[in-house]
Amino acid sequence: MWNRCKPTGDSAARTVGSRYALEKLLGYQFKDENLLVKALKHRSYVYAEEGSDRIESNERLEFLGDAVLELLVTDYLFRRFEDKGEGELTQMKSQLVSRKVLARQADRLGIGAFILLSEDEREANGGQRSSILCDTLESLIGAIYLDGGLEAARSCVRRVVLADFHQIVQADANFNFKSRLLEYSQSKGNGHPRYLVYAEHGPDHDKIFSVEVCITGQRMGWGQGRSKKDAQQMAAKDALESLDAL
Repeated sequence: MWNRCKPTGDSAARTVGSRYALEKLLGYQFKDENLLVKALKHRSYVYAEEGSDRIESNERLEFLGDAVLELLVTDYLFRRFEDKGEGELTQMKSQLVSRKVLARQADRLGIGAFILLSEDEREANGGQRSSILCDTLESLIGAIYLDGGLEAARSCVRRVVLADFHQIVQADANFNFKSRLLEYSQSKGNGHPRYLVYAEHGPDHDKIFSVEVCITGQRMGWGQGRSKKDAQQMAAKDALESLDAL
């Protein structure tokens, strides 16, 4: 199996197509190799190479890994920032578990070199595609959780996702997501996004606003913040991620 993982690109030059190299990157050694293999199987591979159906791909592990990642990042932020309220913690969490950030962290590690893809998908540079990188990282977290438990998954998340969280949060704080969403929407001929406050929580001096953003009448994203402006920024960011426009 491991010989099928053909390293490609600059990031792959730092890796060897073997189980042990990948485990070293993740900081975790699997007891059940089958879990690791399944976490790397993109649906294109199971269709083309194995003749199997979608259930044999890494999508179920991705579903689990997404939930485990959300829990561990939330727990990390809750314990580390005792002085921050729900809105700020929610904003930081959404930044850290965004598809853009997860794909970047996966690419930094060179995980794309190990993903099992069909020949056509690999020739199309699928191993460097943000959506595939993000999904594979989540599936690996799910596999580690099943193989070694919550603490093993926590160690991996801290090593892979949270290592540079200050830089991630700061970079997002200086980016105008509303402006970017407006540019994107207008470039598609869809006019201005509309923002709607649909919930407010907390006392007047410490409110949390929940906002949704719609384009051509369709809800595209939502966000929370201590001010309407912050909540709109997070809703715009969520919309950009759903549109794969970041």
